[in-house]
Amino acid sequence: MPQDPHRERDLRAYARTTQFRLLLGALFIIVVVGNGLVLLIYGSEAGRSALLCTGIGLLPTLLIIGSLWLMGWIVRRERSD
Repeated sequence: MPQDPHRERDLRAYARTTQFRLLLGALFIIVVVGNGLVLLIYGSEAGRSALLCTGIGLLPTLLIIGSLWLMGWIVRRERSD
């Protein structure tokens, strides 16, 4: 089914979903593939340590992303009033 050529595309929404998918893919590679290889090569103790270190290492990033999302939510809420 062909798209209507006169219909506008929401490029911001497309970029947002693309960035989200890239982030999920990177997290998958880091957590599953990276920690899985550590688990296979060095054993379960090292696998648990790698998972712990990965979680601690990603914590600041998640806190920054969460605070930016919260600030954006507050700004959007204030603009809508």
